[in-house]
Amino acid sequence: MATDTGLPPGCGTAEQIAVDTLGSCTLGDMQVLVIDPVSDYAELMESLFDFAAIRVLLQGGFRIKFDAMHAVNGPYAKDILEGRLGAAAGSVMNGVPLEDFGGGHPDPNLTYAHDLVEIMYGDNAPDFGAASDGDGDRNMILGHHFFVTPSDSLALLAANATLAPAYKKGLAGIARSMPTSAAADRVARTLNIPCFETPTGWKFFGNLMNAGKVTLCGEESFGTGSDHVREKDGLWAVLFWLNILAARKQSVKTIVSEHWAKYGRNFYSRYDYESLPTEAANGVMQHLRDSFTVLTGKSFGKYVVKTCDDFSYTDPVDGSISNGQGIRLLFSDGSRIIFRLSGTGTEGATLRVYLEAFEADVSRHHLDAQLALKELIGIALQVSELQSRTGRDKPTVIT
Repeated sequence: MATDTGLPPGCGTAEQIAVDTLGSCTLGDMQVLVIDPVSDYAELMESLFDFAAIRVLLQGGFRIKFDAMHAVNGPYAKDILEGRLGAAAGSVMNGVPLEDFGGGHPDPNLTYAHDLVEIMYGDNAPDFGAASDGDGDRNMILGHHFFVTPSDSLALLAANATLAPAYKKGLAGIARSMPTSAAADRVARTLNIPCFETPTGWKFFGNLMNAGKVTLCGEESFGTGSDHVREKDGLWAVLFWLNILAARKQSVKTIVSEHWAKYGRNFYSRYDYESLPTEAANGVMQHLRDSFTVLTGKSFGKYVVKTCDDFSYTDPVDGSISNGQGIRLLFSDGSRIIFRLSGTGTEGATLRVYLEAFEADVSRHHLDAQLALKELIGIALQVSELQSRTGRDKPTVIT
C-alpha cells in the first residue's frame, strides 16, 4: 500500500515529465513545477494596464491586427487580445508557433512583417496593427496607413506613461541606446527625469533598472521594455499602446502628430552596408576619428557640427567603462550622424550609418523621412569617404 509522504509524485525520468499538464513532481532531489506561463503573464499585464478601458475600446468597433509571425507570442496574444480583451476573432494572425516560423523570418519590421504592412496600408485597414518577433521581446507599431518608428514609440510611451495604472505615479527615468534617436530625451527634460544614453546592449539597461534609475528603456532595433521584467517585452509594448489609445480616444496618427507638434520631430533612418571588407570598414572609422578636429565647428549649409566623438560610456551603477561604441557627429540643432561597426566575421563587417534630423517646424512634419534626411545623407557620405573607401554606391538595407 502506498503511503502519503507529503511530497509530489515522482516524475519518472526527465524525458517522461508531462510538461503539458499543470502540477508538480519530484525528480531525484529536485521538485519540478509545471505552470501555465500564458495565464501568469496575462495576469501580470492586467495588473499593469487598464484592461476595462481597452475592452470598451475594442467593443466599440476599434479594429486591431496583431501578427505573431508564427512565434512564441501567438498563444499569449490569442489569450489576452481575443480572449480577455474581446478583440474580434482573427485579430491575431499567424498565431500558431511553428519551428520554422511558417517559412518566414520572425523579425517585426516593415520588410519581414510585409503581410501585416499590406493589411495596415490596404483599403480596409484596421485602426491599429502590431507585430512581435521570434522570442517575443521586440515589437512594431502601426496605425491606419501609418508607421511608428521604435524611437518615436519609446518617446510616446514615456510622454503618456501616467495613463497606464502601473506608471500613474510617473517614471524614475528613461534609457535609450546611443544609436536610438533623441526623441525620448526631450520628453525626459519636460518630465524633469533623467534620460540615459547607453551603448547598444540590453545589459546596460538592466543595470539601470535594477538600480531603480529608470523605468522605461528602448532601442532603435524595435526593442522596448520596462522594469516589470527588466527586459524588452513585445506584447507589453502593444498593450501599453492600446491603453494609451483607449485613454486618449484618438488615432495612432493623431497621437503621434500631436507629439511631434509639442516636442518636434526626429526624422530617422539607418543605412546598413553589409559584408564589407573588414580593412575597408575599419578604414572608414579611422578616417572619421582622424577628422574630428577638422569637422568640429564645420558648417554644411544649415548643419553646423557642434562636436564629434567616439562614444564612451561609464556605467553609473557598476562603474564599468565601454569605449569605442560608435562615432557621433552632433550638430548644433540636435541632428546627428552616427557611424558604428556591427560585428565582423568570415563575410567581413557591417557598417551602420544612423541619420537623425531634428525638425521643430510643424509644417514640415509630413515630409518623407528620406527626403527630410537628404542633406544629412550627403554630409555622411562626404565626411566618411564611404563610397570611395568601400566601393559601395548604396547601402544593402535602408530602415
